[in-house]
Amino acid sequence: MSVRQQNFLLRKEKILNMAENLLLENNQDITLSELAKELDIAKGTIYKHFKSKNQLYLELIIQNEKRLLDITIKYKNNIKTYVTQYMLYNMLNSNRTILLHFIEERLTNNERKLKDLFEELYRIREERIIQIKDSTDEHLKSVKSKMSIRDYLSYVWTVTYGASLLLNSTHYQKAIGSRERLIKLYVNQALMTPDTLSEDD
Repeated sequence: MSVRQQNFLLRKEKILNMAENLLLENNQDITLSELAKELDIAKGTIYKHFKSKNQLYLELIIQNEKRLLDITIKYKNNIKTYVTQYMLYNMLNSNRTILLHFIEERLTNNERKLKDLFEELYRIREERIIQIKDSTDEHLKSVKSKMSIRDYLSYVWTVTYGASLLLNSTHYQKAIGSRERLIKLYVNQALMTPDTLSEDD
């Protein structure tokens, strides 16, 4: 890779990181003009890397999924550690979790020009399931659960997303005592499979 190509990739990474920071600070949509101003570059420079703001957003979502894949690969041999780390990553940054999900839902419903990027996103998610498949299967068998691997991982996601919604809610935050205690409670809940076989089963 040439120096020019390296600089191009580094600049793209810098744009993505700044976009994520601005998005989280504003907790809402951002403009490319605002992004260019923060980076002290021309707006046209951003278009050299991203054809549209939707592409930028989708690449942010993909970047986030790659981080989750890294967590999966690191902890794939221990499902309890994986679930804990996966949930903490999302709950300790609940505004990012909720915001990226909302943006993805909007893009899924309205964006038709980014098929290749959507395919990459789904490929990364499928890879996460493949990486964690064996240890999840072992865990479910050890607790005699009737759940499938996909259903259990979906259950973990549901608990995580619901917790993130609560932790990110201005209204409910007033009623939350200890965030740390609540987060620990949700992790423990996800680690307990909701259906297990009794001795009679």
